[in-house]
Order: sequence, then structure tokens, then C-alpha cells
Amino acid sequence: MLILASASPRRQELISMISKEVHIEPADVDESFSADTPVESVPEMLAVRKAAAVAARHPEDTVIGCDTSVIVDGEILGKPTDCEDAKRMLKLLSGTTHQVITGCAIFKNGRSLSFSETTDVTFYALSDEEIDAYVSTGEPMDKAGAYGIQEYGSLLVKKINGDYFNVVGLPVGKLNKVLKMI
Repeated sequence: MLILASASPRRQELISMISKEVHIEPADVDESFSADTPVESVPEMLAVRKAAAVAARHPEDTVIGCDTSVIVDGEILGKPTDCEDAKRMLKLLSGTTHQVITGCAIFKNGRSLSFSETTDVTFYALSDEEIDAYVSTGEPMDKAGAYGIQEYGSLLVKKINGDYFNVVGLPVGKLNKVLKMI
């Protein structure tokens, strides 16, 4: 059985491109990390932590854990705590290029394999009015970096370099290839 260790509705939708037979079992793990951890390695580290927690309960199954981070100027932008935090994040992203890194970990039959995928995303310069209008949609509140590229947030994006689905939260092409290797 294929198990996705994620509560993300976006990941649940994307994993169906790989398999229609997927069990969803979100991992409840500590997502903290030490201050000296390189920010680029955090998503993969957390993906491993999530997959390992669920795999411990399902050692005979294939378990996939994932974590996505939005990184700008060495800072990880998680999910905003409120509207003001969302506006702060969007101002940081305005007119800049940032990285979206998704870490994926696969546990299968006592073996594990993990990887990260990075996509560069460039935002248009955004006015305060544009930021306020986007935040008022409510869309930013449950998304890392306070935006979703697959919805109204697409209007903020000037260009991407890399895997679009990675920005949504799951690099399905690469994950599919790696699943065949393990």
C-alpha cells in the first residue's frame, strides 16, 4: 500500500497522478530544527522525520513524507500566523526571486531514500493594494510563504524556473521516478 504522510489537500490531489490507491495518514511530528541547520536542508530533514514516524506503524508499506519551504534571503517563510504576517511575507517576496524547496522521503521494506527539489519563483513588484487584495481572499493563510501558485497567487508570479508542481507542494515527476528506484 502507498501511504502519504501529509494532511495537505494539494499533495493529496497531486499524489493521485502517481497512484489512485493512496492511504492518507498525516504525521504528527515535531517540526522544530536547530538554528545552525542550513535552511536548504530543512524540508528534506522534516520529510524524513514525517515518513519515518508513519513508516514505524506501517513497516510493510511504502510511505512518502514531504515538506515544502519558501525561502527568501536565507529565511524560511512558513504559514502566516495572521493577516499582518501574510502581508509581511508578501512584501518580502515582492519583486524578488525566492526558492521553493520540497523535501521528499520514501520508506519501503526497511529502506529509505530522500531528496529535495528546488524551484526558483520570481514575483512581480506588488503594491500594498495588491497585497491587501490578495490577503483579503483568505488564500494565503494556510500556505507556506503566504501564497498558492495554483490559485489567485498565480497573479503574483512573474516567472518560475523549475518544477511547477514542486511549488504546489509535490514534485510528482521526480517522485514518480524515485519511487521506481526504491
